[in-house]
Amino acid sequence: MNTKIITRVNNVDIVSTSDEQLVAIKPICEALGIDAKVQRQKIQDDEDLNPVGVLSTSTGSDGKQYEMYCLPMEFIFGWLFTINPKNVKEEARDAVRKFRLECYHALYTHFTSRAIFVEQKQKEIDNQLTIVEEAKGNFKNAKNVLNDADQKLQKLRKLTMDDFDYERRQFKLFEY
Repeated sequence: MNTKIITRVNNVDIVSTSDEQLVAIKPICEALGIDAKVQRQKIQDDEDLNPVGVLSTSTGSDGKQYEMYCLPMEFIFGWLFTINPKNVKEEARDAVRKFRLECYHALYTHFTSRAIFVEQKQKEIDNQLTIVEEAKGNFKNAKNVLNDADQKLQKLRKLTMDDFDYERRQFKLFEY
């Protein structure tokens, strides 16, 4: 059976089977200093974890193969989140607390990221709409200025010497 090291807890390799991605709970419990039988019962009492818990052959800390109670890897982190840091051995408490804080952060990020995305997207849309509206206004104004300038240019092109003399030899450009 091929195994894959997924992490280390208190210098103990935590492995999963590479085929089924199952993780034995006993090595984790031993690394944390908690009773594996109590944790297995806790898992079996849990209506969400119970259906996914299975017995599978796994490698023990001594390198030998044993039948152990396992959870699919996708459920291990949720189960670990339920472990109270007060119940683990002293040298594992900080690691369990840090893990739980990471879980809180991951949950927060997961459940708020869509709202943050929508909020930031709307803010950027509003900013871009302001820019578009300003550009449209500037374009309309520029179009009016262009039309006025084009009309004056056409009038200037039509201007004759008689018109010039009539205005006493002055170009009154803005009156045309």
